[in-house]
Amino acid sequence: MRAMPTSSPYAMVSVDEACAAILVRAAPLGTERVSILVAAGRVLAADVIADGPLPPGPRSAVDGYAVRAADRGDRALLGEELIAGPEHSIDVGAGQAVRIMTGAPMPTGADAVVMVEDTAESDRHVQIHLEATLGSNVHRPGLDIETGQLVVEAGAVIGPSEIGLLATIGVADVPVYRRPRVAILATGDELVEPWETPPPGCIRDSNRYALMAAVSEAGADVAWQGIARDRDDDLTSKVQNALAAADVLITSGGVSMGTRDLIKPLLEHLGTVHFGRVNFKPGKPLTFATVGDKRVFGLPGFPVSSLVTFEVFVRAAILTMAGRRDVRRPRIEVELDHELRPDPSRLEYHRAVVGWRDGRLTARSTGAQGSSRLLSMRGANALLVLRASDQVLPAGTRVTALLTGALQ
Repeated sequence: MRAMPTSSPYAMVSVDEACAAILVRAAPLGTERVSILVAAGRVLAADVIADGPLPPGPRSAVDGYAVRAADRGDRALLGEELIAGPEHSIDVGAGQAVRIMTGAPMPTGADAVVMVEDTAESDRHVQIHLEATLGSNVHRPGLDIETGQLVVEAGAVIGPSEIGLLATIGVADVPVYRRPRVAILATGDELVEPWETPPPGCIRDSNRYALMAAVSEAGADVAWQGIARDRDDDLTSKVQNALAAADVLITSGGVSMGTRDLIKPLLEHLGTVHFGRVNFKPGKPLTFATVGDKRVFGLPGFPVSSLVTFEVFVRAAILTMAGRRDVRRPRIEVELDHELRPDPSRLEYHRAVVGWRDGRLTARSTGAQGSSRLLSMRGANALLVLRASDQVLPAGTRVTALLTGALQ
């Protein structure tokens, strides 16, 4: 059995230093082409340019009558009715009109449309109450999109409107950045599956399942997941299997200073540990390493520490690898709804609920902030960034909040 270390060999880094070390080693992965049926949420890897105008020809903007704007008075009504669809071989001559519906191609000879509300039809003639001007109520070619126009730019996150635009101009598949493949490994002899009854001294594994959900929410694919026991052989085998299957490995547990905390020594053996401690609460023993071109995040084993460190450090890296440009959560200034006592020695990310009250953005704590109390995460939509201090922060103090959900 290893001797219990009395001090960490890793220098304590700040949150900013840790984030910088991670993001400088995160870059978009390769690209692939996907159908627009499954492109929602993906990041476009190349500009999409329109190869023709939209609409391609003049179209009626209203229901009414297609006419020549230069004519005056009643018009003789042609026998057909034009509807949206294929173009018609209709020629509107002087003193003539033809019924036309919204979206229908304009007939030859007509250069304006009179709204049906401004007309009266009788005895195969149309009385015009409000004369048209040239081009009135007509959508010109290219009104919506011009030939050669940039329709969706590279780096855009594809949402419903982007899908609609792509379909409109006939783009059925698009180049997108590949989703990161993420492996999640929980460590510990004490862990059992959620559907199992824990023997004395054991607990159900919540971290792995919470992290799988967080990874999926960040737009990555869970490519591998499992549990490793606190033995060198089992941990080494599982880590190697995970690295073979994924671009990113996230572990939970085994990064502190106990005799069974084996993650850091293994990562030192397999690759390079870039930092092993962060001046941060909760989650001081957070570890970041690279093994070849794979990124490894060793998260603490307590459930809250695991999720908060994922939110603050890992999520941005996953989004960057997926091609996102804006990877940071919004930060806002809020007023404390009640007094809070910050940690005296470390920067703390305090779980809270932020919402509007009397025209002000206020924040209230989710309660006891113990690293094992997962209930402190439930309902939280923000992390309050509290600087280390031995002074109580009174109600009304303005602090920075990292928004992780919708305002309440």
